[in-house]
Amino acid sequence: MPRKKTKSLQRVPSPDRKYNSVLVQRLINRSMVDGKKKSAETAVYKAMEEAAKKLKVEDPLEVLEAAFDNVFPSVEVKSRRVGGANYQIPFPVEGHRKTHLGMMWFVAAARARKGMPYWQRVMNEIVDAHNEAGAAVKKKDDTHKMAEANRAFAHFARF
Repeated sequence: MPRKKTKSLQRVPSPDRKYNSVLVQRLINRSMVDGKKKSAETAVYKAMEEAAKKLKVEDPLEVLEAAFDNVFPSVEVKSRRVGGANYQIPFPVEGHRKTHLGMMWFVAAARARKGMPYWQRVMNEIVDAHNEAGAAVKKKDDTHKMAEANRAFAHFARF
């Protein structure tokens, strides 16, 4: 089995029922706990609709996509050992990894909020991400700052 997923091993989830979007389906799958897909689906759909109402936008899918555009990273740092020292080397993030990291940060930020039902946590995180605030956007900004701070070590990435 290869260490990295090749094109033939990558699975593309089917689009969701309501919005016909793979992005929404990925969020539902990432939000699911103990195989309860229906409850995750209900929570995500309700959160999207309430977030659209709160932001006074017609299309909930448009709100979610704008929120995720603010969460998806463009660079990340990876540790590399060079001559007895460890360096944090910035690398560009592309494709599925960008989506994966953004989804992980988004769902983790939503789950970290306490004292309300899950759909409200997701709704608040969508609204905050849409407004470029919130824990998921902060995680992205921290990652970008770390990459910018270690830009001097980028030349180590080419070997």
